[in-house]
Amino acid sequence: MLIYNAEIHTMNGGEVIKNGWLETKDGKIAAIGSGVPVSIPEDSYDAWGGMLLPGFIDAHTHLGIIEDGLDFEGDDCNEVSDPFMPQLRAIDGINPFDRCFEEARMRGITAAASSPGSANACGGQIIALKTNGRCVDDMLIKNVGIKFALGENPKNVYNDRSEAPVTRMAIAALIREGIQKCRRYTHDMDSYYSDSENYDPPEYDIKCESLMPLLDRKEKAFFHCHRADDICTAIRISKEFNLDTVIIHGTEGYKVADIIARENIPVICGPVICDRCKPEMKGLELKNAAALNSEGVKISICTDHTVIPIQYLPLSAQAAVKGGLTFDEALKTLTINPAEILGISDVTGTLEVGKDADIQVYRRDENPLDLMSEPKLVMISGEVCRRENK
Repeated sequence: MLIYNAEIHTMNGGEVIKNGWLETKDGKIAAIGSGVPVSIPEDSYDAWGGMLLPGFIDAHTHLGIIEDGLDFEGDDCNEVSDPFMPQLRAIDGINPFDRCFEEARMRGITAAASSPGSANACGGQIIALKTNGRCVDDMLIKNVGIKFALGENPKNVYNDRSEAPVTRMAIAALIREGIQKCRRYTHDMDSYYSDSENYDPPEYDIKCESLMPLLDRKEKAFFHCHRADDICTAIRISKEFNLDTVIIHGTEGYKVADIIARENIPVICGPVICDRCKPEMKGLELKNAAALNSEGVKISICTDHTVIPIQYLPLSAQAAVKGGLTFDEALKTLTINPAEILGISDVTGTLEVGKDADIQVYRRDENPLDLMSEPKLVMISGEVCRRENK
């Protein structure tokens, strides 16, 4: 398919092609050019001078794992039978027929990370997936990392049950214990593989097996934390075990932005347009994303769907603009930045030849972050999910 007469924002180093065209083939971006294409096939799309962007990416959601309109029956987000469960996989709890996937597609959100919840010190494996499909296995981009949680959520869950952890100290200790066990397990496995005559393999441990990619830095450690002190705890643990870390929420990140920047840790900011619904969110400020960005922290904006419905991801970025972020930086928080933070920038997040054809088109002079805006064309992996002519 050919899209022509478009203002192409590649999100690749700030390149903008004022009058450009883009061609897709077999689900990929096959070519990008400027001016009038040599030929215009019958099924081509005239953008009428509108903005052509990569599809938006929501870097932290519970999409499909907390289903719309259901209570316990559709909530598979938190397994609270054990506070440390890295062996859980979000992919096993996601219903791709949840109507919120369609709402995401219709608003130009072509990919998202769906995560276990924050009731446990370790909640399980996070995945990045496309928002179009009927089987999660086919929608999967990759497993991106393990979800950890600091602060009030684990405290409240297990305090109500009179079980550990009920303090921040215990939450951190559980995380350290689990990772240290994995480190020992990995050492014993290495010993066995290098000298099977003198060493026996350790007894199979699914928790340790699930954490091994974390120690190899093949997957990332995603730390849910709001308060500045919890952010620093996440940094402390990450340095102890040499983890490739991402901060989720980072509500009080502006208080320690220079420290986060010093450690080169990205932050997934959000939800941005929610209330201060619990004590550890009393420091919520619209300026947070801009303050982090000004210190050089790589940021993305998230909805934490279902906290904020996923279709309001662009509006969340617009709110961050009100808080001081520039429009261009806000676009980056929904495209290239989340792609790089999630480790999927080889597939999506920018418009480049060879990448998946995850694209959206808006009318001329329309702000894609505005509440009233909707894309006129949406493609995910080359499949047209929405198409409206001028």
